[in-house]
Amino acid sequence: MIEYLKRGKADADRKTDDAAVRDVVEQALARIEAEGDAAVRAMSESFDNYSPGAFRLTQPQIDALIATLTPREIDDITFAQTQVRNFAQAQRDSMLDIEVETLPGVILGHKHIPVQSVGCYVPGGKFPMVASAHMSVATATVAGVPRIIAATPPFNGAPNAAVVAAMHFAGAHEIYVMGGIQAVGAMAIGTETIEPVDMLVGPGNAYVAEAKRQLYGRVGIDLFAGPTETMVIADDTVDAELCATDLLGQAEHGYNSPAVLLTTSRKLAEGTMAEVGRLLQILPTAATAGVSWRDYGEVILCDTYDEMLQVANDIASEHVQVMTDRDDWFLDHMHSYGALFLGPRTNVANGDKVIGTNHTLPTRKAGRYTGGLWVGKFMKTHSYQRITTDKAAVDIGRYCSRLCLLEGFVGHAEQANIRVRRYGGGNVGYGEAAE
Repeated sequence: MIEYLKRGKADADRKTDDAAVRDVVEQALARIEAEGDAAVRAMSESFDNYSPGAFRLTQPQIDALIATLTPREIDDITFAQTQVRNFAQAQRDSMLDIEVETLPGVILGHKHIPVQSVGCYVPGGKFPMVASAHMSVATATVAGVPRIIAATPPFNGAPNAAVVAAMHFAGAHEIYVMGGIQAVGAMAIGTETIEPVDMLVGPGNAYVAEAKRQLYGRVGIDLFAGPTETMVIADDTVDAELCATDLLGQAEHGYNSPAVLLTTSRKLAEGTMAEVGRLLQILPTAATAGVSWRDYGEVILCDTYDEMLQVANDIASEHVQVMTDRDDWFLDHMHSYGALFLGPRTNVANGDKVIGTNHTLPTRKAGRYTGGLWVGKFMKTHSYQRITTDKAAVDIGRYCSRLCLLEGFVGHAEQANIRVRRYGGGNVGYGEAAE
């Protein structure tokens, strides 16, 4: 039996919140389309109290910001980027161009070609998300994207040096200090001073996620990455302090970050809820994490591991921390999630910041049909074909002609017939099926 010891906001309340965000974003994007740079500046002044001479940083400005960092800070950033680049390169190496001869004289193949321009959004209004620069910009660099632009909001009224350094080290060709809707809107739609991109990537708050949703089609996107979600699947092999820490460690992202405990142990469930209460008394980010836990936190008690698996696949959480006596069983049977974190020695923060896997992951059940950002998201797989012999042109042409006429496409059939005549010496007339 599945028992909810704590529930979050009802779905109806969440949908009301979503509708309000949708309207704000629609109006903002329309304004950027109509007014360009003026709209971007007005929104930056209104939302971020920031109005520089230019939103794009110059190289001297970038160098000056990097100079404010300590050697240890720079080393930490470059260490994390090395891990991300190494894993992204291993993934890229697994993506092979292919060419095969499927019939004598018939050559088919595909090539992986990078998207030509990408806009990377790096959140940073409340917390400067240094790691998001690695995940988007560095991964796009490994993919070979020729033009990578990156945007991040001001932090406390100024560019954040660590975020800018991470963007620069990762390979961004243009860096803009812009936040939220105005940033993703400007990168996708373009303005008088910003050339539009072909694709948008990167996480963000509900407004950024909705802006990407509305812009999808006009540009490509990585995925619908909304507010952070985390799930802890645990049994009595771990303790309440570990579970509570992992839940609140992600709940501090924002006021609407779902954090779910899924367990077969009533003692662990009740102990974790008590431990969450204790930690919220001392956690410096409790003002955010506490609201998120109150409104979106859930504790679900199951009788069996199969029930936990069923619930976990149904929720399809962005981050799934598995700490049980059968972690590999969950690895083998989980099919809907963003990323798995197996065993008590690792944690979601590792994936967020440094270990090398990408932290831009599907939310709101999108794990049912897509994985997270990876080097392959920046690549387009394009097929090609070549026929190298007269016999192959005739053999394939005859099949093609008859199949086209089966569907009523006479013009299509003639494309095949003309080649049957030219390369086979036949006398197939217009609209006739080649024999």
